[in-house]
Amino acid sequence: MANSIAILNNVHNFYLSTYADKSNSPYDTHKKSELRGVYNSIVKINKDSPLYILDNTDEGRKYVVGLKETARALKNTIASVGGLDEDDILSKKAAASSDEDLVDAEFIGELDEDGSAPEFDIEVKHLASPQINLGRYLPSDEPVDLPADTYSFDVNINEFRYEFQFNVKESDTNLEVQERLGRLINNSNVGLTAEVISDEDGERSYLRLESANTGTKDGSGQIFTISDENSSKASGAVEYFGIDYTSRMGSDAEFTINGEDKTASGNTFTVGHVYEVTLKGVSPEGHQTHVGLMTDVESMTENINTLIGGYNSFIQAATEYSDTHPISNRLVNEMSSISRAYAEGLTEVGVNLNMDGSLELDEETFKHSVRDGSAAQTASSIKGFAQALLRKSNDIALNPLNYADKTIVAYKNPGKTFASPYTMSAYSGMLFNSYC
Repeated sequence: MANSIAILNNVHNFYLSTYADKSNSPYDTHKKSELRGVYNSIVKINKDSPLYILDNTDEGRKYVVGLKETARALKNTIASVGGLDEDDILSKKAAASSDEDLVDAEFIGELDEDGSAPEFDIEVKHLASPQINLGRYLPSDEPVDLPADTYSFDVNINEFRYEFQFNVKESDTNLEVQERLGRLINNSNVGLTAEVISDEDGERSYLRLESANTGTKDGSGQIFTISDENSSKASGAVEYFGIDYTSRMGSDAEFTINGEDKTASGNTFTVGHVYEVTLKGVSPEGHQTHVGLMTDVESMTENINTLIGGYNSFIQAATEYSDTHPISNRLVNEMSSISRAYAEGLTEVGVNLNMDGSLELDEETFKHSVRDGSAAQTASSIKGFAQALLRKSNDIALNPLNYADKTIVAYKNPGKTFASPYTMSAYSGMLFNSYC
């Protein structure tokens, strides 16, 4: 049972670190009624779907999983500019920072009854930093001064313990083993990054380990520890390479809001459940950055830029797939046909369709259309387009296998179809590749 749980944890971590969106989104949470609707849609798809054989290569699996995540990212982008309700699209207020080089802000809350939101001044005194471990400087081309054996060490991070194993041969040099350890740690996706650093002449090298998390965990700043005292294989590698030496502890961000001292474990945090703030630099002494809301024109411009950016990212990703999966060209053509259907209305408000299928915003034309008419009238030219994109992204995310290379084996008997639970399980099983 414990082994099964460990396998599921590895699958989940692999999915999150490789495919999932790196930022959290409130639109990735769902009500029971929404999940029930997804289930019913899957049942309907299964009833009408023929039996087929899928491309079961690693490349084919990565394509299907990546396509689903790309579609989900587009859906979240559309939702982020106002929500999933047609009347709310492009209505989201955007936050403004007086110095975006120091502080970036996003409005995530609700407006007051009078349509306003609180504003504040922030001064950044110190950025949150990760823990860094620096290994021993060793002669790069000299043989490893360790007996040939299988070694292991434990990494304790985020309340989890991970064991790493690697082999050392008599012919291995220090640099070869350092590079091997670096690849082992980087490919594990446990929240650490490793880098082999050499001197100018390339004669000596050492390992540098950095945590993905920042802050003073439990007040100590020790985010991760490395040890081979209780290792299941040979020990001694940790001391030899010196990777247990912490050169810098993790530290919290320090800043003031309206003159009041504050701290945070990371450089991204929320203020009053209204703004999500990202600290990007330390303020000059006495310099404060003002955070508030943009005007309606600026907010709508920000929203349309976000929508266009999400659409262009989807088109670019789908186009890149076409080299290895020509069937993705059909998806590009379908998305482009949506743009062409709304091209006239989009052009009137400054959204132009390029030859490669991407969109480009003429901000002056867009702002002029907002100022001349009402904001709602300008948004109405884009709402139909955004809704069509939303429906398409939902279809792709629900059944990415519709755009996968497959060989049809048999069609179902018309009028006597039945739900096949294995059709969508083929997609789910791709996440468990190499784990079971």
